Amino acid sequence: MTPDRIEITSLRVVASVGVLPEEHDRPQPLELSISVEVDLSAAGASDALADTVNYAEIVDIALGVAAARHHELLESLADEVGRAALEVDGRIEAVGVSVTKLRPPIGADVATVGVHRRCTR
Repeated sequence: MTPDRIEITSLRVVASVGVLPEEHDRPQPLELSISVEVDLSAAGASDALADTVNYAEIVDIALGVAAARHHELLESLADEVGRAALEVDGRIEAVGVSVTKLRPPIGADVATVGVHRRCTR
């Protein structure tokens, strides 16, 4: 397992997620953070895009997954983003995905709620 990571933080999306009826009817703001575990030593030495994972592809995948369908659970959305990101490049060892509801529909004074999922090969 490599200690190297590409990190994408605070990607803001509006998506349909949740089990409550109003969450089915109204997309809500979410924040995604994605950590791609991949050996970056070749890219560090070469300064060549071909020797790393293009983070723009990971962002596009996350946006596409979030927009594609309703997810009942944050866990499901995080898992789907992580599994899709693994397919971008065979050099990726694991992908961590955090999904945070920025305005959770609960009756308590909570700033956010979220999950973190780590997907491996």
